[in-house]
Amino acid sequence: MKEVINIKRKNMKFNKTLKKIYLRNITTLSKDSTNLDPWFITGFSDGEATFTFNIIKSLSSPVGYKLQLFYLITLHKKDLPLLALIKKYFDNKGQDLKVTDDKVRLTISAIKDLELVINHFDKYPLITQKLADYLLFKQAYSLICSKEHLTPEGLKKIVAIKCVLNKGLPEKLRNEFEDIVPATRPLVELPEFIPPYWIAGFTSAEGHFGVRVSKNSTTTTGYQVALKFTLTQHIRDKELLERFIQEYKCGSYWKPENMSWGVFEVTKYSDIESIIIPFFQKFNVVGVKAHDFESFCLASNIIKDGRHKTEQGLLEIRTIKNNMNKFRILS
Repeated sequence: MKEVINIKRKNMKFNKTLKKIYLRNITTLSKDSTNLDPWFITGFSDGEATFTFNIIKSLSSPVGYKLQLFYLITLHKKDLPLLALIKKYFDNKGQDLKVTDDKVRLTISAIKDLELVINHFDKYPLITQKLADYLLFKQAYSLICSKEHLTPEGLKKIVAIKCVLNKGLPEKLRNEFEDIVPATRPLVELPEFIPPYWIAGFTSAEGHFGVRVSKNSTTTTGYQVALKFTLTQHIRDKELLERFIQEYKCGSYWKPENMSWGVFEVTKYSDIESIIIPFFQKFNVVGVKAHDFESFCLASNIIKDGRHKTEQGLLEIRTIKNNMNKFRILS
């Protein structure tokens, strides 16, 4: 992570130089991120990767169907450099990174290339409920490696796995394999230890560093400034989100009404300043989100110095906020 910029100035006016600090089109990766920690890869995959396979009719197959396995990650194109690092981690295996519209995709599908993927996730296992999808994916991979998928019984096993993988068996295949009994979906339990680089990778995928400015008639400026760090995940991983309270020794868990996802959230400034920021300064988030964290730190410095209570400090906070997350402009 780049060193956090200290923008404290005495009687500083908001000028073009300061504005350039906020608006500069810096690269989306820090200098220390040329190689990713293995646990970062797993954490990021827990948030963004898909382990899946397709069952396709084929006249050349002895059982009438062929299989296509995929390890996929699809991101906004602004995170292409991060996806290139993940591809580099896997020895640049797989298809060339595919950019379409505003998306970029990493696809590893050849059986010989997927061996690297399997070896990685066996050594550095997933932690979310996505581990179940990976284990099912690996079962299909093993059936292909042993050529068992080319037998009627092997094909039935493949279809049974597909029934409980991701979104399940497509309707067309359900009609073609009506007698298939779905496989048992593996039970996933949280490990005793969650590696910090896993948290860094997962946060790079699912985390949010936010700055909030809201009206408050009791303050000098008429506005209140607050920082917020969140991790969001499907409620099937509620136990994991609640575990972050233990890992960070701060924060809370809540679930929006009528929604299928939950949130781990830290809003207390003293916790953000003493726990959250030091953690991610040591275990870096990577990609565009690294710059949101940098901006988050800038805002924290202003709050720490008490300058958010002044018109000048509030202006700086607003400028930071207006160039974070979805508002950030990158070349």
